[in-house]
Amino acid sequence: MSKARLTEHKQLDDSRQGEALAPSTGEGGTRQLYIESYGCQMNFSDSEIVASILAKEGFRTTDQLESADLVLVNTCSIREKAELTVRKRLEKFQAVKKQNPGMKVGVLGCMAERLKAKFLEEEQIVDLVVGPDAYKDLPNLIEEVDAGREAVNVILSKEETYGDVAPVRLNSNGVTAFVSITRGCDNMCTFCVVPFTRGRERSRDPQSILEEIAQLADQGFKEVTLLGQNVDSYLWYGGGLKKDFDKASDMQKATAVDFAQLLDMVATAQPKMRFRFSTSNPQDMTLDVIRSMAKHNNICNYIHLPIQSGSNRILKAMNRLHTREEYFELIDNIRELIPDCGISQDMIAGFPGETEEDHQDTLSLMEYVKYDFGFMFAYSERPGTLAARKLEDDIPEEVKKRRLTEIIDIQRAHGLLRTQQHVGKTEEVLIEGTSRKSEDHWMGRNSQNTVVVFPKEDYKVGEFVWVKIEDCTSATLIGTAEGRSDMND
Repeated sequence: MSKARLTEHKQLDDSRQGEALAPSTGEGGTRQLYIESYGCQMNFSDSEIVASILAKEGFRTTDQLESADLVLVNTCSIREKAELTVRKRLEKFQAVKKQNPGMKVGVLGCMAERLKAKFLEEEQIVDLVVGPDAYKDLPNLIEEVDAGREAVNVILSKEETYGDVAPVRLNSNGVTAFVSITRGCDNMCTFCVVPFTRGRERSRDPQSILEEIAQLADQGFKEVTLLGQNVDSYLWYGGGLKKDFDKASDMQKATAVDFAQLLDMVATAQPKMRFRFSTSNPQDMTLDVIRSMAKHNNICNYIHLPIQSGSNRILKAMNRLHTREEYFELIDNIRELIPDCGISQDMIAGFPGETEEDHQDTLSLMEYVKYDFGFMFAYSERPGTLAARKLEDDIPEEVKKRRLTEIIDIQRAHGLLRTQQHVGKTEEVLIEGTSRKSEDHWMGRNSQNTVVVFPKEDYKVGEFVWVKIEDCTSATLIGTAEGRSDMND
């Protein structure tokens, strides 16, 4: 899938694709576990859950592939490129396995769910295939593999949320962390394979979320991103699938917790911690969510709000359950209640049947919203999706590329416009680490998720600092620190 990414957005970080989980610290088991992750932040979060489950089975993580007893690759099915990359990595693992015949190789995640046992036939190197809801079965599956048998578990669950597993956070900067609050998705967008690879939507017990965040606070973390395929759909009523909520008892309905209430709970419980969330779906975001954001200073003023197309006709073909006009109304409500809110988008160019008029609708929508950041893609058909089964991929490649370029050009102009609006202001920034371009500068993010760099002076990683913004590029703010904020302990 041809694409462009004009942001340092954390939901899908291209620089982390294929990243190996860092080595375990302290004492531990005798078997070596190597995990590589691809795809969205949910997959990286899942790898931490897997490492936690296997730590109890005597596995220590390593970043040295050659010394591993068990090699796992956590996969993504969203893009064709991601699947091709995984297959190439399996060829590399096969070469290593010749030198280390006792090494076992497993495929985890969405690609495992999509291809299931077919993987064992196609990739002779693979010993283990495990879907996103079966990670707790890994100890049993590894026993099967150790006994010389291949093992597969790709059963999708109606209950599993891994709320009782504390992830190991080995690749963390010690400042920011992700906490999964939902699994699966009920939105059957025609271009997306997620409902088929991750199952139906279910939410985590809010108490387990609060406890995990409290543990992170005790460990010194300063920012948490609440994570889900569709966080606005969060609904806890005692367990079970969201679609079964109408069958819940009156008491369950009366005591249910929705996403706006969860936001209020976490922000109130940890006033010295900053909160973000991703990803939102326009049809599920309510005014209550926006009001919760406006109410709490420690909920960041930033929303990733994918639209995919500005055309009502294409939105309908995508099975997006909202219109262009409803999206505008949502944007207007956000701007009214949180005037300085940063908003980012996902956009697909060249969806089946897209006309020039449809494309112009997308460009005019972008002109209306003027997004801060964007993820922009040329459509490519994904096996297993409704679009692949029912719609002809009929837009020529050169037309897709031209439309994508026009979308990117508009986003680049709007990105610069948005960063320029910060110049002259003094904004609260959480220091995440040293700037990639200068050892003498810190890098952090403001509330709107824009990267800010400034001279280090005597400030430290993990501190909230007021920074006077003096200059900018289309993606980065440049300034000087003016003092620590009262968000610090």
